[in-house]
Amino acid sequence: MIATTGSNASTASSARTGAGASAVDPRRATTPAGSDAATDTRSARTRRAARASGAVARLSTPRARGVLATIGGAGALAAWFLLSASSENVYFPPLATILERAWTYWPTAEGLGHLGASLRTLGAGLGIGVALGLLLGLLLGQSRAVEQTVSPALEFARAVPATALIPFAMMIFGVGDEMKVFLIALGCLWPVLLNTADGVRRRDRTLTDSARAFRITGVQRQAYVVLPAALPRALVGVRLAIPLALILMVTSEMVGAQRGLGFVITQAQATFQLVSMWSGIVVLGLLGLALTSAWAVLERSLLRWCDPRPGQH
Repeated sequence: MIATTGSNASTASSARTGAGASAVDPRRATTPAGSDAATDTRSARTRRAARASGAVARLSTPRARGVLATIGGAGALAAWFLLSASSENVYFPPLATILERAWTYWPTAEGLGHLGASLRTLGAGLGIGVALGLLLGLLLGQSRAVEQTVSPALEFARAVPATALIPFAMMIFGVGDEMKVFLIALGCLWPVLLNTADGVRRRDRTLTDSARAFRITGVQRQAYVVLPAALPRALVGVRLAIPLALILMVTSEMVGAQRGLGFVITQAQATFQLVSMWSGIVVLGLLGLALTSAWAVLERSLLRWCDPRPGQH
């Protein structure tokens, strides 16, 4: 009798255990079969996205961009050197021959004289254009009435390329440095002016209202409110103006000058000294690379307080 009772108790206990197990299993069965796999897939995608974003962030640092630019430039130079090494085309001489000619001519007194003449006109024209662009941009950005009044005239003048005014500049200034400085300044004016005005218009309204509440006006307002707001965009304008200045410098020297890089290139072409012509082109490209690289370093140092920098990609 006791054994029977124990057997019944064991049977009941087993039944309860089985019932409990059977009660849990249906809940487990309601979970989708691929949920674990889907979770693992999402986790893997998240990890890959995190690694990719980290790699992009590392490549976005100034040092990484500099390394990539160096690698790209070295690769392009190596490709040019290898592809032109066996060239017998008189119009496309080997890069080694071009570099040899550049090394033997441009460090001489004559070559340095031409290079110095180009740099003087470039610096003067760029400086005047940047100064005028900053002043006019600050004025236009702060006065909606002035902007609307002069906007049609500005759009008309901006649509006329500076190179189209070469005949006019030659009649007014002759073929001296004044003509070249005028053209360079005119071409550099627009990117600086427009970017500066845009930066002023985008200034922080809270900061402007605070300055008004504290009665900060005149020079102090320009120095502490307007100029810091305009500076990032203005520096972008200067960055855009540097290549334009080089283009106008060499163009003006080609059509009306007796010295300078453009004059040397044109004279070499006219006398069929194509290696000398190419050496001038290479020096011009190196000059542009040096100027834009130097400006990029200066721009980063001036905008350490500003993050992100406008125009940075």
